[in-house]
Amino acid sequence: MCRVEEEEEKEGVMATDFFWSYTDEPHASRRPLDCYFFGSFLNHNLFLAIHELSHNLAFSTPVYNRLIGIFANLPIGVPMSVTFQKYHLEHHRFQGVDGVDMDIPSQAEAHLVTNVVAKVIWVVCQLFFYSLRPLFLKPKPPGCWEFVNFAVQIALDVAVVYFWGWKSLAYLILSTFVGGGMHPMAGHFISEHFSVGYHNEHHDFPRIPGSKLHKVKKIAPEYYEGLESYKSWSQVIYMYIMDHTVGPFSRMKRKEKKSD
Repeated sequence: MCRVEEEEEKEGVMATDFFWSYTDEPHASRRPLDCYFFGSFLNHNLFLAIHELSHNLAFSTPVYNRLIGIFANLPIGVPMSVTFQKYHLEHHRFQGVDGVDMDIPSQAEAHLVTNVVAKVIWVVCQLFFYSLRPLFLKPKPPGCWEFVNFAVQIALDVAVVYFWGWKSLAYLILSTFVGGGMHPMAGHFISEHFSVGYHNEHHDFPRIPGSKLHKVKKIAPEYYEGLESYKSWSQVIYMYIMDHTVGPFSRMKRKEKKSD
């Protein structure tokens, strides 16, 4: 009898039950990496789409751009497209103006972000600084479109949680956070105003889509050739963190002109 059992063990017998595991399924541990290498790229591209839509570059009718902006906002997880347009257009109209251009870091940020560790924290959390800065320095009452943006976004978030659970919503928001922080795609947040590329062309001609700004440089090389720029966004982040001569104070400010 023992010999028969030994032979069965050697040859193998069919299991009489499933193999039960009391740990998370194997893909769970890879989701943070998926956020970084997949979700963050998609959501950051949606940031760029919302930026283009804020300049009404998809349709000639502004309301259509606003509606598509609210739609593009959905996978980001947090309502922001309408409010972004409100402050971003002021950034163009009053670039560098103290107290008006909310793209420029605050005095508190500039005084605190003075070493490598502080810079790393600032880069990782720059979406928080970017979104909270206007609320403290130049708060504006929300308009009706912001309530629409908020309602649509919250409705989708609730639906995601109801049908797919909290982890699905957390994945979307984490992809947004990662894609706007220590991520190669987020390097343009720094490079655009610290080491210019096509961003000068964009400020000169905001009604030209980003995909065609290289043609502006080609048409008017006397204005744009020779401007310092980086070809690697990852390098921009590294240099910003490691170069002790560069920080939030490395931005130009100007006083607002008073009308006569």
